[in-house]
Amino acid sequence: MTARPSSIHHSKVDRRLFLRSALATIALPSLEAFAAPAKAAARAKNFIAVGTYLGWHQNAFFPKQTGHDYEMPATLQPLAGFRDEFTVFSGLDHRAPNGHGAWSNFICGANPQTYSLDQRIADEIGQKTRFPSIELTAGAGEVSKAMSFTRQGVGLPMIQRPSVLYKQLFLSKADRARTEYLLQSGRSSLDLVLEDALRLQKSLPQRDSDKLDEYFESFRSVEKRMGRQLESLNNPVPEPNYKLPNYDPITPNLQIEAETILYDLMTLALETESTRVMTLFLHGLGQVFSFEGEALSAGYHGLSHHGNDPKMIQDLVTIETAHIHCFAGFLKQLKEKKNPEGRSILDDTIILLGTGMGDASRHSNANLPTLVAGGGFKHGSHIAIDSKKPDAPLLGDLYITLMQRLGMEADQFSNASRNMNQLFS
Repeated sequence: MTARPSSIHHSKVDRRLFLRSALATIALPSLEAFAAPAKAAARAKNFIAVGTYLGWHQNAFFPKQTGHDYEMPATLQPLAGFRDEFTVFSGLDHRAPNGHGAWSNFICGANPQTYSLDQRIADEIGQKTRFPSIELTAGAGEVSKAMSFTRQGVGLPMIQRPSVLYKQLFLSKADRARTEYLLQSGRSSLDLVLEDALRLQKSLPQRDSDKLDEYFESFRSVEKRMGRQLESLNNPVPEPNYKLPNYDPITPNLQIEAETILYDLMTLALETESTRVMTLFLHGLGQVFSFEGEALSAGYHGLSHHGNDPKMIQDLVTIETAHIHCFAGFLKQLKEKKNPEGRSILDDTIILLGTGMGDASRHSNANLPTLVAGGGFKHGSHIAIDSKKPDAPLLGDLYITLMQRLGMEADQFSNASRNMNQLFS
């Protein structure tokens, strides 16, 4: 019996199930009622996440007014000329546990060190570029904490030296030959390890065998990345009109200098379509910054534990404003550069700036300062969420919207299962 036309509007139809059923019955024309909203809304093709380990001082990051007519807060002053290119969010978080140990919930969700947003995106849209994703850090010193995590929860190492990133993006012939040799050798080693592991699996109890399956999955992910790198080695490598400085600013106190160079290289990576997914982790240690020849009153980490001391807060905001000044230069480059269709690279790129630390002074992971730029969204406002309301969206709901904007059929992220399309689109 044929269903009544009105029944389509009274029940939620699973699009993929419907299409499978249709194949067995009759070929139908494209119908708007069954179009995937995520695909229809997709405009962006790149994703970047920038996160600070010590958070952003909330009172200097969040505007006091909501909507479009807000007064630019102190930390965001360097972005005043890009007001229509970004949106500020307050009241969002993952309902995650407190403490520095939970910092990685920034792009992981409620559970730290789990499948991160950037890797979800890279696994779906990053595989057709030379580098499915690139992970970077500034100010890390000798120790670095992972910001990005694979499906198996493995933290990805980050590139700290700008010169290393530059060489990866723009390999010389000698570098390419050496890289091919290393990749081929690495693949051979993987084959041997997998052969041994497969033999071992046959003699293991079920629980250990399941754990080994996760191990295999990690290896497959590595093999896929290595295979993609090998395929791209023979592709023409662009020659950028960019000169690196004659030193790598890798000591923590040169963090601001490192950010400036890394943002330049990130722009080149997008412009040359070398990757579609990147992260930049801004670490915070005991480094003492100097601005205009004058040292601040304490180290970066010490300032983040200000205890509401006005002078310490002032110095902390000075550092954070310097971060945003670098970020503003990045937005400027992306806005000025065009893709082959004449759109700005900024319109093609969703940029998430935020943190997993809402208030480092209290080790609170609530009310995470969040900013989204680019991606073709309608920007220019401060969207304030009342987290006390029972139906208040989570930060993960915003991430679902971002994934959908990239053309992904996403309906869940960590403990979030909606989106924020009605508030931000």
